[in-house]
Amino acid sequence: MVTEITQGIKVSVETEYQPAYSSPTQYHYVFTYRITIENQSEYTIQLMRRHWNIYDAGFLMREVEGEGVVGQQPVIEPGQTHQYVSGCNLKSGIGKMVGTYLMERIVDGTQMQVNIPEFTMIAPIRQN
Repeated sequence: MVTEITQGIKVSVETEYQPAYSSPTQYHYVFTYRITIENQSEYTIQLMRRHWNIYDAGFLMREVEGEGVVGQQPVIEPGQTHQYVSGCNLKSGIGKMVGTYLMERIVDGTQMQVNIPEFTMIAPIRQN
């Protein structure tokens, strides 16, 4: 697990290779990642947008940007957490992701960029 804290917002990521959905002979490797967002600040926040850079060894970097996460724009009270699971497919079986969330303080509309820690995805078959 990797973790990073930005302005009192703690973001932790765990990854898992999904062999049942992968087909290495066809250069298709599927990973899931579980993200836990913990609001350690004194303000209620809302996750508005996400931005990802996805690096796939030997291939072009992909950029993903959009509203919310998995169809939601969760509101997270001080001391509360929000957790979700999403996925990523790679062609090489070796890659990494890094990104940011755009969060907004409910009390005054102040927006801030919250870092998502860089995490790696390596298919077990590629670890040799």
